[in-house]
Amino acid sequence: MAGTIFDQGLSLESFSKASDLQKRLLFTVLALFVYRIGTYIPLPGLNPVAIAELANRHISGSGLLGTFNAFSGGALSRMTIFALNLMPYISSSIIIQLFTMVSPTLEALKKEGETGRKKISQYTKYLTIFIAGIQSYGISIYLMNSSGNTVVIGSIFPVIAVPSLVCGTLFLVWLGEQITSRGVGNGSSLLIFSGIVANMPTGIANILELGRAGALSVPSVVIIFALAIAVIIFVVYMERAQRRVTINYPQRQAMMAQGKNIDANHLPLKINSAGVIPPIFAYALLSIPLMLADFVKDADSEFIKSFVGFFTRGGVVFSLVLGVMIVFFSFFYTAIVFNPTETADNLKKAGGFIPGVRPGQATADYLDYILTRLTTVGAIYMTFVCILPDIIKAKFGVHFIFGGTGILIIVGVTMDTISQIYTHILSHQYRGVLKKIERGRK
Repeated sequence: MAGTIFDQGLSLESFSKASDLQKRLLFTVLALFVYRIGTYIPLPGLNPVAIAELANRHISGSGLLGTFNAFSGGALSRMTIFALNLMPYISSSIIIQLFTMVSPTLEALKKEGETGRKKISQYTKYLTIFIAGIQSYGISIYLMNSSGNTVVIGSIFPVIAVPSLVCGTLFLVWLGEQITSRGVGNGSSLLIFSGIVANMPTGIANILELGRAGALSVPSVVIIFALAIAVIIFVVYMERAQRRVTINYPQRQAMMAQGKNIDANHLPLKINSAGVIPPIFAYALLSIPLMLADFVKDADSEFIKSFVGFFTRGGVVFSLVLGVMIVFFSFFYTAIVFNPTETADNLKKAGGFIPGVRPGQATADYLDYILTRLTTVGAIYMTFVCILPDIIKAKFGVHFIFGGTGILIIVGVTMDTISQIYTHILSHQYRGVLKKIERGRK
């Protein structure tokens, strides 16, 4: 019977019967629609023409500002109420995770279960307000001091802009939580996902227009789209790839000795345990000099130009530094999300062991050895995906939208959402089977 349920998969018939899933999907779509509307509501007191010119000068398709703009679905370039998007919340979440490693108080809260999780979430939101406040104030001051009559309401602009931007971020945090609890998928990830996907039709249209106008040859256009398909397949494969470490338990061993077919448990270790955090950190650090250069008055000097050129994407030195930083942050963040010693202790307490490896420190060393090799492969993979757009741009002169952190987020969120949809359908089918069994007993 279980095999029959699994064989039905994601068929239209099973989906049409899952009314709860349909409601969740409808809620998710409506929430994303509300988010997209908000990305077009501008901050009060801005000159839209001057904002467009400012965005063309400073917010390109690469670097930190370009990444932020892609994550926000263009809200940053349009300077709307959702311009900060969820980046302050993401930053605060990472900071809280880092502090959890060194703070006994936060570590104790983390182990308290649901109560501790709610307290940590509350601290994260407080930090989000603080970071969003600083960023929004910096943006408002920068817009007031920029050339081109960007701000049209004078010195009261920060009084309006700061609360608007902070409230916009907090609204998105709340909306993401609602999607997670009442919709399908991770709400925060889906909001960022929808922002990135919203820019893709424009990018595809630009490539096709270049081909139509003759700026790109037909073979070049075909090669670009073939590379896009190959990259998507490659990323899907790497994101699904994992090393399954066999875990045995004495009770299961006894049952297997009696001839009972009991599958051993497995500890899945992903190749890319750090997710998209390493490239985001790397881009952030490498983009800080560019952001500081914007505040230098003598921006046309040769020294500033060469300084900016060194930290601009596309160069060999920049790519090498980016790769080194991605590798570093891959190992750094993997050490945060997975603790071999703690995992080995938990296995020992549960009576589990890895065949051929002694429990305790030997198990921790074995897991650390495997994780080091997996993280090395994952770091090289992420470096390749992030540098690929620069290679395509140098070769064909177009911005390759199917690379970098964007494609990593799109693939990861898509796989997670499909998995949750599949889980909802299976849950609905199991409930239907249980009801039939209960009716049969009556």
